[in-house]
Amino acid sequence: MSLAEHRARADAALVRFRDTPVGHFVGGRFEPVAGETFETRAPFDDALLARVAAGQPADVERAARAAEDAFGPWASLGGAPRKALLHRIADGIEARADEIALVESSDTGQPIRFMSKAAARAAENFRFFADRAESARDGLALPAERHLNYTLRQPIGPVGVITPWNTPFMLSTWKIAPALASGCTVVHKPAEWSPLSAVLLAEIARDAGLPDGVLNTVHGVGEVAGRALTEALPIRAIAFVGESATGAAIMAQGAPTLKRVHFELGGKNPVLVFGDADLDRALEAVVFMIFSLNGERCTSSSRLLVEESIHDVFADRLRARLAGIRVGDPLDPDTELGPLIHPTHRAKVARYLEIAAEEGAQVVSAPAATPPCTPPSLLLGAHNAMRVAQEEIFGPVLTVVPFADEAEALRLANDVRYGLAAYVWTGDLERGHRLARDLDAGMIWLNSENNRHLPAPFGGMKASGIGRDGGDYSFEFFMETKNVCVALGTHPIPRLGADPV
Repeated sequence: MSLAEHRARADAALVRFRDTPVGHFVGGRFEPVAGETFETRAPFDDALLARVAAGQPADVERAARAAEDAFGPWASLGGAPRKALLHRIADGIEARADEIALVESSDTGQPIRFMSKAAARAAENFRFFADRAESARDGLALPAERHLNYTLRQPIGPVGVITPWNTPFMLSTWKIAPALASGCTVVHKPAEWSPLSAVLLAEIARDAGLPDGVLNTVHGVGEVAGRALTEALPIRAIAFVGESATGAAIMAQGAPTLKRVHFELGGKNPVLVFGDADLDRALEAVVFMIFSLNGERCTSSSRLLVEESIHDVFADRLRARLAGIRVGDPLDPDTELGPLIHPTHRAKVARYLEIAAEEGAQVVSAPAATPPCTPPSLLLGAHNAMRVAQEEIFGPVLTVVPFADEAEALRLANDVRYGLAAYVWTGDLERGHRLARDLDAGMIWLNSENNRHLPAPFGGMKASGIGRDGGDYSFEFFMETKNVCVALGTHPIPRLGADPV
């Protein structure tokens, strides 16, 4: 499909948002907008896409009460009916996949080539957890000599889900699908920079027959609506994806009500390339993992640690690939790198390029990018003490640091406050396993880019998060585990007060 065709179809999908302000979805219906609103604009041309309700504490409280009222019936519904409903939501996502991709590409600046796959992954998320809804409450048999212990699980209650702006639809399903499968009800607060695809998810869930109040959506800025959600008394847990500083604030805000928290936070992920690696494949993976999705991904390989013996050759090959990256309109099927999502974020990334030069790094940027697009860039001659090697830039910027040997590579990789992901490229599998053991990261990929296996745990260490998503790990967060101890009638019971003094 051509750019003109994508543009026409996107305009048709977006006209509804331009005509009517976007309201909250509470108790199974979209509410009319009566109060304050905020704008969401297209990152590529700054066109006004929609005016969106700016949620206030009263709106969040109303949504939380709706989730609380719906929790009992939803939690008591059998796993089989929940499975069927979640599969119908997946059907609805697949039926509207083109619309979702076009709306999200327009709202986020992410290239359409990636957003079309994100919608498919969202449907896969719902199907994966739908198939586990019937067994979500299963526990373990733990026999003892004179007792039988067994465990079972039950949903924790209404939960809050706060999602980020980079790939919002897919990431929201990654949290909401297991919450619903477990029997929890949800209040969803999407990011204010990319709120529109959350409207589509609410519509799809409603049309699939999800009972009123099981999924609620409240829009607004984090400091107001997000804070109200983390403080709302009916909400038992908060699942959040975003910056580490915001995660710390959410933890503090939820402390008085003892909320359980699950955080997927920032990263400064290393990719280690050794001289004995398959350098052709390593090059492809390095380029893809920093410049795909506009570099706005938590698992991006934003630090390249490369062995000194191949540093110059590998850097030259990176320069050549940098010049070939196609930058432009996110709705153009040829575009590989679109505009960053918001002027504030573009300014932040541009400032890091200035900081790199001030710190003594050589900034190499692709010449073809024009505003509002941020050029893909390499930072050569860097060392690990630089801010650009320590701080999360969250854009198409790759910091390159040489290392002498395995020991130095490990030291450099671990010498950051983050610990989300790490990538190792080597022909020595023994070394690969040693590094996988010793790297401070929740996820390690050996001779691979980020390949997501849904049953596997996803999450980080240190400032990169708390908890794990994926498979049964998701249910551990959204459910309480209960132990039942049954006497077999043969154990002695201690006697107090039965014998005369």
